[in-house]
Amino acid sequence: MRRLSGHAMGVERGSLVLFSDYQDGGAMWTGEGPRELRRIVEFSETFHSEPMVHVSISMWDIDQKSNQRADISAEMVNPEGFVIVFRTWGDTRVARVRADWLAIGEVRADGDWDIA
Repeated sequence: MRRLSGHAMGVERGSLVLFSDYQDGGAMWTGEGPRELRRIVEFSETFHSEPMVHVSISMWDIDQKSNQRADISAEMVNPEGFVIVFRTWGDTRVARVRADWLAIGEVRADGDWDIA
């Protein structure tokens, strides 16, 4: 469990279409084997420390003729943002994916001083 020591908490959420590869014949739709896509997310405000980030697939359009394989995660999390990573493999054909995310963490309170 991560304990947050500050009294000010920030919550930010977002939704992002990661790709629509069926429209332009992209690798997620036409390729085979291991494939990976990364998208940078920047927070609207900087967190005081590294927030906890949850990422989920909120929409996927996938070919029913092959196995349905998907992995989604948040990497490189820092107070300014993170990277959404989507992976698939084998003969899976993914037309498009939308990811939703939620970040929760400490933020500076209005009365906090910044002493350098």
